[in-house]
Amino acid sequence: MIDFIDAHRDEHGVEPICTTLSEADCKIAPSTYYAAKSRPPSARAVSDAAVDELITATHQANYGVYGTRKIWKALHRQGHPVARCTVERRMRALGLTGAVRGKVTRTTLTARGGHPDTRPDLLARDFTATAPNQRWVADITYVPTWSGFSYVAFVTDLFSRRIVGWRASTSLRSDLAIDALEHALWTRARQGHDTAGVVHHSDRGVQYLSIAYTERLAQAEAVASVGTTGDSYDNAAAESLFGLYKTELIRPHGPWRTHDAVEVATAEWVDWFNHTRLHSWCNDRPPAEYESLHYAHPQHPAENPSAGKLSLH
Repeated sequence: MIDFIDAHRDEHGVEPICTTLSEADCKIAPSTYYAAKSRPPSARAVSDAAVDELITATHQANYGVYGTRKIWKALHRQGHPVARCTVERRMRALGLTGAVRGKVTRTTLTARGGHPDTRPDLLARDFTATAPNQRWVADITYVPTWSGFSYVAFVTDLFSRRIVGWRASTSLRSDLAIDALEHALWTRARQGHDTAGVVHHSDRGVQYLSIAYTERLAQAEAVASVGTTGDSYDNAAAESLFGLYKTELIRPHGPWRTHDAVEVATAEWVDWFNHTRLHSWCNDRPPAEYESLHYAHPQHPAENPSAGKLSLH
C-alpha cells in the first residue's frame, strides 16, 4: 500500500487516498504511511537492492537468456555467493526469465539421384568425445531477413560444444559449408592443434556430399560420417546448437533487415557463446574454458571436467 500511495499522492493527496483505502477494508492511517516513509530501509531491503543490481546486470550482459540456475552460477563465478532461492525470488520480483526454446526448421537439402553415398554413420547418435578434435558435427540453418534469406553454417566440436567454424551467406551453396569447414581447420591450426583423424559428421545434405566438400575433408585427413536420410536425431547435437542460436539471438532480436546485420550479430554471439556463455554440457563453464582445463590437466581425471561424461544428457 505504501507504493500505491507513493504512486498517486501527487494527484490525490495522502489523506484522501488513506480514507478511500480504509473504506475498501485496506485500513491505513496517514500517520502509518508517514512513519513507514521515515523509517530507514530494512537490512533485507538493502540486500535485495544490491542483489537486484547484480542480477539485472548479469542478465543483460548475457543476451537476457539466463534463467535462475545460470544467473546463480554466474554470480558465484563473479565472487557473489548469493543463495539460489534468493536469485529465484528476486528474478521473479524483477520479472526476469530465461529463454525458452522453440522448434528448429531444417535447411539442408537431401542429395538425390546419382550414385548412392556409402559413407557410414560413425557416431550412431553418440554425441560425446573424450578430447577436442575427436568429433565435429556440421550443419546449416537459415535466418529470414527483409532482403531475403541468410544461411549460416556451423561446425561444432562435440567435446566442448565449442563453435570452431562458421560462415554466413545469402546463397545455400556448397561453398558456404566449405568456408565454415575452412574456418574450423584454421581455428584449430592457429591454436596449435592437429585435426588429422577428426570424425566429421553431417546429415546427407547436398552441400556435405558434394565432390568439393568430400575432397576437402580428404585433404584435411578428416574421416567423413553421415546420418541417415531425413533423420534429425542422427545430427542432434547440431540441431541443439541451432535451437540455442535461434532462441538466444535470432528470434528475440528480430526482425532482421539485412544479411550484414545477421552476420555481424552472429559473429558477436559466437564469441560470447565460446568464451562467456555458461554451458551445462561443460559443467557450467564456457566451452573455451572447458577445453583449457582439459589441456591443463590431461593426466588428472579428477581435475578434467570431461571425465566420466558418458551420454548426451
